[in-house]
Amino acid sequence: MSGPRGLSATELHDAYAAGTLDPVTACEDALAAVTEHDPVVNAVVSTEREAALAAAHASARRWQEGRPLGPADGVPTTVKDIFLTRDRPTLRGSLLVDAAGPWLEDAPAVARLREGGAVVIGRTTTPEFAWKGTTDSLRHGVTRNPWDPQLTPGGSSGGSAAAVALGMGAWSIGTDGGGSVRIPASFTGTVALKPTYGRIPLWPASPYGTLAHAGPMTRTVRDTAVLLDLVGVPDDRDWSHLAAVPGSTSATLDAGVAGLRVAWSPDLGWGGVAPEVRRLTTAAVDVLATLGAEVQEVRPPLGDLSVLEEAFHVLWFTGAAKVLRAYGEGALERVDPGLAEQVRRYAGATAQDYLDATAVRMELGRAMGQLHRSHDVLVCPTVPVAPFPADRSAPPGWPSDLWTSWTPFTYPFNMTQQPALSVPCGFTADGLPVGLQVVGPRHRDALVLRVGHAYEHATDWQTRRPPMAGAR
Repeated sequence: MSGPRGLSATELHDAYAAGTLDPVTACEDALAAVTEHDPVVNAVVSTEREAALAAAHASARRWQEGRPLGPADGVPTTVKDIFLTRDRPTLRGSLLVDAAGPWLEDAPAVARLREGGAVVIGRTTTPEFAWKGTTDSLRHGVTRNPWDPQLTPGGSSGGSAAAVALGMGAWSIGTDGGGSVRIPASFTGTVALKPTYGRIPLWPASPYGTLAHAGPMTRTVRDTAVLLDLVGVPDDRDWSHLAAVPGSTSATLDAGVAGLRVAWSPDLGWGGVAPEVRRLTTAAVDVLATLGAEVQEVRPPLGDLSVLEEAFHVLWFTGAAKVLRAYGEGALERVDPGLAEQVRRYAGATAQDYLDATAVRMELGRAMGQLHRSHDVLVCPTVPVAPFPADRSAPPGWPSDLWTSWTPFTYPFNMTQQPALSVPCGFTADGLPVGLQVVGPRHRDALVLRVGHAYEHATDWQTRRPPMAGAR
């Protein structure tokens, strides 16, 4: 993938500064990538061509005058169609949403992107109300994987991941309530971070409560750090946001991993990992060891998977029910049948059930806190399987169609609110990407990014591009 669409956000910034490229050219090339590839992958809900070009021209003038707004100025960007955007409908993948609006305000992350001069070229697909780990909806159809369009890119931020992989913007902002930036990052060979809860403000508040995070989706760990610094600042509309974090997350990226204590678990003690995923992630951990990390294989004290899964379901699907309740009677008959099924299943959940689920969550948080007393980070596969057919909710032959059954390595860390990063760590024999997950203690986002960057710098997986991107 050559031309501006082949560059990371950091590389675009450097090219603008050197005068070898301008934001208008980069914007036009990203829009061309949408025209070329979106008919195949269906990753973009809508483009904002006129507004994007106007923003790109304004950015070009700032660069020419020597007054850029920062590292995002002029960077082509997409936004998951979950975040509110002023003057543009936020459809959330649902037929229930009236596109007429009104649409009066930007969500915090979108506002920070605009203030930083980012060029928002479009909005990306999501399953209905971001409820599951694949990306398809009654409103927008099926989103497909750039590495093989017959397969899913994962979800729920699958549109953002596919867009980033194909150069439809250098980076994107997604949401992650149970793995929704990390699953598609693993499936598309891109990078994504679920930061510590509250690090990136959310507004309106997510119906999934404190499970829901906003997260950067990029091609490199450095871009992830830059984007986190840009959007991860307080916003008074989110009562649960964290205080301002001093300094730059990027400042410690190059510190390396020598002497860090890495807990490695190939399956979190739960099994079910595909042999190729286990082989590739094990090899990735060996790289960390050669870089000087002190690697120890562990079985994390996470408890009974069935108990965790049920607790997550109570928290998740009572939130989904709250979403649908706002649309009145008959809403269940107009949404994704899988979503409707689970909302009906948990319709009888009581306050006591919710408190019991919260207690499971609190114990999980305590157990992970104990683990991090002796280990700086936990490393494991992001997803135990490779991408599977796009028309399925789970891998063929899987014992359950429910998305949580094949994502047991992601949603537990939404329950604990820890930072978790997915980085590419290789490809299966069929040429499909696999992700390595790095999990750190709460508020140690910079440490997680440091580990991911060290691994990325020692390998070249992040340089690989989907065959359909091609060289132009």
